[in-house]
Amino acid sequence: MLQVKGVELRMIKDMTVDEYNRFRQSLETNSGIMLGEGKEYLVTSRLRRLMERESLMSVTDLLKAMERNRNLLENVVDAMTTNETLWFRDEHPYRIFRERLLPEAAANRRPLKIWSSACSTGQEPYSLSIEIEEYKRRNPGQLMAGERILATDISPSSLAAAKEGVYQQLAIRRGMNDQHLKSYFEQADADRWRIKQEIRNRVDFRPQNLKQSFSLLGKFDIIFCRNVLIYFSADLKADILKRMHASLNPGGYLMLGASEAMNNLGDYYEMVQCHPGIVYRAKKPGS
Repeated sequence: MLQVKGVELRMIKDMTVDEYNRFRQSLETNSGIMLGEGKEYLVTSRLRRLMERESLMSVTDLLKAMERNRNLLENVVDAMTTNETLWFRDEHPYRIFRERLLPEAAANRRPLKIWSSACSTGQEPYSLSIEIEEYKRRNPGQLMAGERILATDISPSSLAAAKEGVYQQLAIRRGMNDQHLKSYFEQADADRWRIKQEIRNRVDFRPQNLKQSFSLLGKFDIIFCRNVLIYFSADLKADILKRMHASLNPGGYLMLGASEAMNNLGDYYEMVQCHPGIVYRAKKPGS
């Protein structure tokens, strides 16, 4: 074990600027995630255990192994993905969803399709499912055509946790109020809570790299793409937003994170002010 620790320290110390630059280029190429200057410690701290397991003593060794082993590449991207999230993150998007978007969807009298495009460990799609359940209880007879939520993420470990739908007490308390906890969870054991089946049933999980095509996902009425585009280059962000426009039904809505903006895409989306908060509505091509 001491020898392993020695390797850890040498690997961190010997990480060159060239190695770091080659690693962050590989990460961006494969996932779209951009790392800034001086993030060497972030890389070594997140990849240390993986490199120990694979007996890789340097970032150069890691890069070579990633070229040969697709599973290793996926594990590296997984380790470098930020999975911080919470329930009902920020108030405005969920208020807009329940007060504006759901009533419009109910008036359409057709199945409602939603895409949570960076679902992490499931808090966002399950929060949306809870909102739908609450809306239907308040408005009997509405949304009778049914609702489906597609939840995707690039991280295999996050998707596995999301599918399981079981959360530690600490994770539950990050945004979940007592009323929702009592209504929509059951206690799995002394420190863990399981989302109830009625909330799980309308959510489907699958892997998706936002750099790759969305064409097989189908069409959606609402897309949530929150707090993920900030990690991408301006060109990739614009490309993703254009492809999401193509994945929206006419007049469909896109919800971005609070710190994310729609730049130079006025031909694709119109901003809808909701006082407070905003949502973007897809324009028809050529409009």
